[in-house]
Amino acid sequence: MDAVRTPIGRYGGALSGVRPDDLAAHVIKELLARSPALDPAAIGDVVFGNANGAGEDNRNVARMASLLAGLPVGVPGATVNRLCGSGMEAVIQAYRAIALGDASVVVAGGVESMSRAPWVLPKPSRAFPAGNQELVSTTLGWRLVNPRMAPEWTVSLGEGAELVADGHGVSRQAQDAYALASHQKAAKADFGAEMVAVGEVVRDESIREDTSMEALARLKPAFREGGTVTAGNSSPLNDGAAALLLCDADGLAAIGREPLARITGSAVSAIEPQYFGLGPVEAMRKALRGREPSVVELNEAFAAQVLGCLAELPDLDPSIVNPRGGAIALGHPLGASGARITGAVAHQLASAGSGLGLAALCIGVGQGLAVVLER
Repeated sequence: MDAVRTPIGRYGGALSGVRPDDLAAHVIKELLARSPALDPAAIGDVVFGNANGAGEDNRNVARMASLLAGLPVGVPGATVNRLCGSGMEAVIQAYRAIALGDASVVVAGGVESMSRAPWVLPKPSRAFPAGNQELVSTTLGWRLVNPRMAPEWTVSLGEGAELVADGHGVSRQAQDAYALASHQKAAKADFGAEMVAVGEVVRDESIREDTSMEALARLKPAFREGGTVTAGNSSPLNDGAAALLLCDADGLAAIGREPLARITGSAVSAIEPQYFGLGPVEAMRKALRGREPSVVELNEAFAAQVLGCLAELPDLDPSIVNPRGGAIALGHPLGASGARITGAVAHQLASAGSGLGLAALCIGVGQGLAVVLER
């Protein structure tokens, strides 16, 4: 029925002072304000994705946000975690609940504050250990790795992107050119139909209108000596939230609005963890079932990862992929991104008046997730 998102803040930027449960509450409140005919008590569930959950987003952030947003205490909430796919997983669980008749109206979304992700102190293996103890950052990636895990599976996300670049011959220049195009498209795009301001913050902070191939070429490899993956052709660390309003026919009558699009399918896939960037390829194939989309939102964790996926999907027209820029420019608040791109596809289909849309993401530890929408 509707989809909203906050502007995406940079790490330590304009949204770093806002708790993640407050960010999630904000998009829920704004989403419902746009459908005043809907009785909030009619909401059957609130499902939110969140990849961290180690700090202020602990204790079921979906339920905390619902209460903070002023929803009736009788509206339940659940938080799901499929890392970068968490927000999309929330949408999938919501639409399945509606399809099964378990709920008529569901709010689904995602939230992440990477700025406010805490350091954690593991408990010692024995009491009163001597010496110093090490704090571990929960902002991104592997931490507290099980020593039984195969070492090739636990490389950094950036090294995983380097492996994709190696395997598909994706050059540094191709990655930088893709990143530049993402910024250029995002700078020109109009996100007014989905954007809800947070205080004075009205714009995505990571978009760089003035970047260039020369500026990107000056950046050093970030993850491997002599590598091709840099901070410029990777998504940044970010804060943000997104929410969608889903319903069945009865809910449609209660809301009294024209829908944006219909969710008609989804798919999940898994591959070797170190090649996580290629995870969405099979999910996209399974979800599309041979059909041709008119718009695709493929989350840009890394330029190398998107270009690797496109190389494995030769029948997919690159010109319809991320037409308004992607996460390299807009940002990638982990738990929110899946909800953001699903909502972005819905709004683009509504603007076009008809079409078939696909939203997909790669997921750390080697998974992919995709959702199909139609109008």
